[in-house]
This record gives sequence, structure tokens and C-alpha cells, in this order.
Amino acid sequence: MPMFTAVAGMPAWLLVTIGAILGAIIGSFLGTVAVRLPAGRGIIRAPSACDGCRQRLRPWHLVPIVSWLALRGRCQSCAAPIGQGQLVAEVLGAAIGALAWWAPPGLALPAMVLGWQLLLLGLLDARCLWLPWRLNAALALSGLAVSVADNCLPFALAGGGLGYGLLGLVAWGYRRARGREGLGGGDPLLLGAIGLWVGPVGAVHVLLGAALLGLAVAGLMAWRGGRIDAATRLPLGTFLAAAAWPVFVLDLK
Repeated sequence: MPMFTAVAGMPAWLLVTIGAILGAIIGSFLGTVAVRLPAGRGIIRAPSACDGCRQRLRPWHLVPIVSWLALRGRCQSCAAPIGQGQLVAEVLGAAIGALAWWAPPGLALPAMVLGWQLLLLGLLDARCLWLPWRLNAALALSGLAVSVADNCLPFALAGGGLGYGLLGLVAWGYRRARGREGLGGGDPLLLGAIGLWVGPVGAVHVLLGAALLGLAVAGLMAWRGGRIDAATRLPLGTFLAAAAWPVFVLDLK
């Protein structure tokens, strides 16, 4: 694991710990954004408060992961449930920060940036089937910046074009065959932005991984008695985000 020795000689356990703590803090913020952004609520200036009783949260209520577990997922004042999505965001944020050190040499910090952006997009799509174009644009711009710094801009542009084209073609074919939309407009943009990070082969790997995840989720829903038909909507963006980060970190591009 050469990345561990490449950062000022810091030991592996310390790098992983720092990454996990930072990731949990960022994941906590992203979990809040995923709730407030679709509702049009303030994000930066609005104080942290219970959505049920509006009681302002104290600092000890805001410790990522620990506070949720200590409060057993409920507000201390009114016992209103704190969504499990917040805990999921914090845990996944911590995992990204910790595991990013397994990325190729020199790409640990970009892996964190990519992972946390994908986490927010995945949370939003899972919650409300929404992939804001501004977030897709930010993902694309950061991917371009990394590719320029890594001297692989043509490779990135090829991945972005192929990623967008693959899902754009699927959307076009479905619309022609069925006479209605089958994909959200944000999905091709997301895969295009991901392609800027992982290149053309990586974009194909991400799409295949997302398809397998979608099939697994649909199978689980059917096994649990859920109805799966042409009208069933699944968060493809969430599956793309979940598949993209391992492709980048494990250098499957």
C-alpha cells in the first residue's frame, strides 16, 4: 500500500483514522443537504434543529455517528425519529475517507472528493429521484481539473463523451420504442461526469456495475413481495454513484 508511506511518513492507521473522522463530518453535512436541498431550505446559514419540534441542536447532538447511536435515532426533546439516512450518510462518508487511501498513488484526496460528491448525488436520487444539474456540473468540472493535473485530459474527455452517449442512446431508444421517457435527464449527465473521472473503459464498467446493482435491488423487491413493472422507478443515479467510486479507487479504468 504505497499511498500510506507517501504522506510525510504517516502510519497507515493514522491516515485511515483522519480520513474516517473527516469523512464522518462531511457525511453528516451531506446528509443534511440531502434533506434540505429538495425542500428548498437553507443549508449554510440555517442552524441545526430538530425537524419535529424545531429545538436547536446542541454541539453534543452533532457528533457524527456517535450522537445518532446515543440518541437511538430520536430527538432528545420530542422523541421524533431522526432519519436513518443521516446515519447512512455519516457512515458512508467515513468509509470514503478511510478507504480512499487505497486509490492509486497520488489520488487519495481526489478519491475523497469524488466519493463525497457521489455520496450526495446518490442520496438525493435515492430520496427523491433527483440529480441536480449543478451537482452534476460540479462533478464534471472537478473531474476535468483532476485530469488536467494528471495530464490525461483526452482520456477523460473520451470517458465523458462515451458515458453521456451510452445512457443518452438508451434514453433515446426507449423513448422511440415506448413513446415515453424511461430515464431521468440527470442520469446521462451523471454518467458523463463520472466518465471524466474514470475514462471510457471505466464508464463501461460503471454502467455494467450499476445495471447489476439495479437488477439485485429489483430482485430483492420482488422477493419481498413488491410489485415490479414498467412503471417501477429505481434510482439509477444511486446505482451509478455506488459503482463509480470502486472503479476509480481500484483503478479499473
